[in-house]
Amino acid sequence: MSAPARVVTLHYRLCLEDGAELLSTFGGAPATLALGAGELAPGLERCVEQAEPGKRYVFLLDPAEAFGERCEELLRALPRAAFPAGMTLAPGSVVEFGGPKGGAHVGIVREAGADEVRVDFNHPLAGRRVRFELELISLV
Repeated sequence: MSAPARVVTLHYRLCLEDGAELLSTFGGAPATLALGAGELAPGLERCVEQAEPGKRYVFLLDPAEAFGERCEELLRALPRAAFPAGMTLAPGSVVEFGGPKGGAHVGIVREAGADEVRVDFNHPLAGRRVRFELELISLV
């Protein structure tokens, strides 16, 4: 039997290494998340687990620690027939496929031809260093 998820309330900011902000709760309501439930990438969870309430932290994470390295095997060429008829497929479109065990696989269309669509199933931040700033409010 696994341990119950720990609930954490925190403010956080996620930025690219150059400082371009992607997400932030600072200046708004804090986030409440369950650690171990997949709500945060494992590397970000490890940062939260190191934090003490009331203190502010900044972590610069390499790709392997954050959202993983880019994996060229996750860039797939799929037949156009694998998509619903009439579906608009343009570079940058997000597509979702049901997995064999009920999960979902989300990808980004990179190229869309008449017969083939190239879909990237890497996390959008794979291969990128990120800056993760957090202020832990509580951990239960």
